Amino acid sequence: MVADHPSGFADSSEHHDFRNSVAEFAAAEVAPYAADWDRDHHFPLDLITKMGALGLFGLGVPEEYGGAGDFTSLCIAIEELGRVDQSVGITLEAAVGLGIGPIATYGSDDQRERWLPDLIAGRALAGFGLTEPEAGSDAGATRTRARLDGDAWVIDGSKQFITNSGTKITSVVTVTARTGTRDDGRAEISAICVPAGIEGLTVEPAYRKLGWHASDTHPLTLRGVRVPADHLLGERGRGFSQFLATLDDGRVAIAALALGCIRACRDLARDHAMDRTTFGKPIGSRQGIAFQLADLDVLAETSRLAVYSAAAMKDGGAPGTDAGRKAYRRAAAIAKLHATEAAVTATRVAAQVFGGYGFVEEYPIARFYRDAKILEIGEGTSEVQRLLIARGMGLPVE
Repeated sequence: MVADHPSGFADSSEHHDFRNSVAEFAAAEVAPYAADWDRDHHFPLDLITKMGALGLFGLGVPEEYGGAGDFTSLCIAIEELGRVDQSVGITLEAAVGLGIGPIATYGSDDQRERWLPDLIAGRALAGFGLTEPEAGSDAGATRTRARLDGDAWVIDGSKQFITNSGTKITSVVTVTARTGTRDDGRAEISAICVPAGIEGLTVEPAYRKLGWHASDTHPLTLRGVRVPADHLLGERGRGFSQFLATLDDGRVAIAALALGCIRACRDLARDHAMDRTTFGKPIGSRQGIAFQLADLDVLAETSRLAVYSAAAMKDGGAPGTDAGRKAYRRAAAIAKLHATEAAVTATRVAAQVFGGYGFVEEYPIARFYRDAKILEIGEGTSEVQRLLIARGMGLPVE
């Protein structure tokens, strides 16, 4: 299978070849099984090993830690996998952007040496514990607490909606916790690496989700979890800012996942419109159908431009300066907002083109329809993206 993608961003010869490689992998190793995994709520552990062998978990990770490829390559991989199965796409996005990313960026040499080799090779997975029952969009309101007791942090709290947190190969979950109070009364929030299986960490039963049935998502409970003091990730009190920076990358990556969904819906609906006939003609010959498919093509193209312009900013080093960081945050929010809302629209339009067939699980449109909604929520809701964009315009919005 050769990836069908227009020219423009991400069309260097290296990226083009890489895109084709991932598209062929997705066609051979994911497409034949995606419906069964979805139906059975099965997390495909054997696929993780194959993805590791292809080097997908090292994308965007510095070479000195065993990584290869840039952030644009990571977005390409997520898009192409998401074009076939959104669950597999989010598994890669969370594993690299949320699991590996914070450790590679802020971890000590010892932390990187301990966890990164297995994570990059696909022998292990890592989670990102930010969201809580009472702290979703308001992530700074975290109630999880960590106190120093001698040479260890003792952590108490709970986390919600944590991807890759309960698999048989999960090795670590990085969590945010209140570690004190600042002089101005605000919470001091730090990030701490919590090894999987440690005493006091309970992986609660998996959620019964609307979509993403083949991805691993659990709530976590921490009761008196004791981890060595050197498991603090980066500087004490910098956890919130570290995770905000991590979320900027995550928003672009989620936008890439949404782009895969849009392309899948456009292509499936187009093919159906060519094959399905009414009154002796393909339904694609009717303007009512053809114009909707043209709109899907526009959504795919504008989303692609938003995703890969933001990815190019990341690869170009824009987040390295204050001005660049602000510009990148704006670009990430725009890409996330536009592509995810476009994906929800694309699934609705495609399901309508399929008619009754779009409502039965034998057709992948039904799966994409269920999977799409969370794209507008995870990594920051659409409302949060609009808030960030408005503030970037200088508006004093609260």
